[in-house]
Amino acid sequence: MPKSILFVCLGNICRSPLAEGIAKQIADKRGLNIKIDSCGTGSWHVGEAPCDDAIRVAKEHSLDISMLRARQVTKDDLARFELVIALDDKNLHDLQVMGGQNIYKLGSYGYNNEDVPDPYFFPGYEGFDKVYEMIETCVTNLLNEKR
Repeated sequence: MPKSILFVCLGNICRSPLAEGIAKQIADKRGLNIKIDSCGTGSWHVGEAPCDDAIRVAKEHSLDISMLRARQVTKDDLARFELVIALDDKNLHDLQVMGGQNIYKLGSYGYNNEDVPDPYFFPGYEGFDKVYEMIETCVTNLLNEKR
């Protein structure tokens, strides 16, 4: 079991904060001592809370992510975290270009290695429930594996 996991998406306002919240919830329930965090490859939303629809879908699953704040990934993050999990191929590539090791795509833990689509660009709330389901399944599988 990794001692630290970093989830990375584009802006760190929907997918990766959901993954962070879900992973922390599962780790807490199982009594696992894992450092879990999230960030984005982009800087557009640094300091912002997760988007309203991400907060909403999390609350529908008894999870509060409203206190999280977006931040941009650093090379230091890539060295400090034992496991770095990208939410899609673009972010995976960007992290690899930064020189990170032990980088995997969340979809490799389920959903046939698919990208977790970015619901921020969907019209309205549509898609956030599907994205939540994908992330929850993959994070659960990740925490069941020893990679």
